[in-house]
Amino acid sequence: MNAAPSRRGRRWLPALLVFALLAAGTAAAGFALVRHDWETPYRAFAPGGVFVEIPHGTPSAAIARMLEATGVVRSALSFRLLVLRRRHERLEAGEYHFDLAETPEQVFDTLSRGRIYTVTVTVPEGETMFDIAAQLEAKSVTSREAFLAAARSPALIADLAPNAPSLEGFLFPATYQFPRHQPGAKIAEAMVRRFREAWTRLLAAGANAPGNPSAPKLTPLETVTLASLVEKETAVPEERPLVASVFTNRLGKRMTLDCDPTVIYGLELAGRYNGRLLLADLRVDSPYNTYQRRGLPPGPIANPGEASLSAALQPAAVKYFYFVATGDGGHVFSRTLAEHNRNVARYRRREAQLARNHTARGAGKQTP
Repeated sequence: MNAAPSRRGRRWLPALLVFALLAAGTAAAGFALVRHDWETPYRAFAPGGVFVEIPHGTPSAAIARMLEATGVVRSALSFRLLVLRRRHERLEAGEYHFDLAETPEQVFDTLSRGRIYTVTVTVPEGETMFDIAAQLEAKSVTSREAFLAAARSPALIADLAPNAPSLEGFLFPATYQFPRHQPGAKIAEAMVRRFREAWTRLLAAGANAPGNPSAPKLTPLETVTLASLVEKETAVPEERPLVASVFTNRLGKRMTLDCDPTVIYGLELAGRYNGRLLLADLRVDSPYNTYQRRGLPPGPIANPGEASLSAALQPAAVKYFYFVATGDGGHVFSRTLAEHNRNVARYRRREAQLARNHTARGAGKQTP
């Protein structure tokens, strides 16, 4: 049997009860304040936003201090209590960008879901690795030197194209989302991975497709090289299989390809291209000079898109050996040199007439 409380003990009971109620009320009030902070948007950084980089292995206490120091949250202590409350969720490493007032709960969600800051990089069809490197550096994704160092090593495609001089041609044109300050090798890996996906898809789609039976059999490297020539010569979709056919027809007859973009690429590699292709450049001794050397150049001269790769895999079954630009983005194709020369003369007359018309319009303007 329990002993009854003494008369003195009975006097203390009301006081203890009051103290317990006060303590509970204080805790409830404190939690209400913390809850209010968690649900209240806050921003103490300048317009334009702030970047917060969280390295791998950073303790949550350090993350909370970083967020307070950069003005993302009002109180590191309050954010630590939020981390404790949601202790079953991890905060992910990476670089984050905050540009609006957000509640600590919203900030926590951003970090726990790994919504890191990324940069959109769009690589158009026909860009070279030098073009891509310049864009990556301009957007702070990686340095030009770091990307080119990775792109100059063909190790990533050694199984597919063991004789490739670089990754040129295998850096697939697409839109990418990259974090800032990445290693150049990581960027190159992502682009080559996209190339492999497209290549596998095209091989599967073209396995039973009709092609040009007289076209020479090309290795993967030669096919991608051919696709890069097609990409640089025309942007008209329906012309790509025709251009591919012209080049494969000339390869079959052991004719020189006479492709200006290959000469330009060789000059770019040598640091000698100034934006204009001169007649003297067509006599430069270079493995990329397809006026002087038969066959395809040693490797791709740009990064072709899926349509040009498809055209190189399945050239049109036509007997064209020549084409000339019409001046409006398209080309005229011909079978014989005589026909080609007539097309060239027609194009030059057209250009001369356009120049005369432009001069006449200029002369007709009145000087104020």
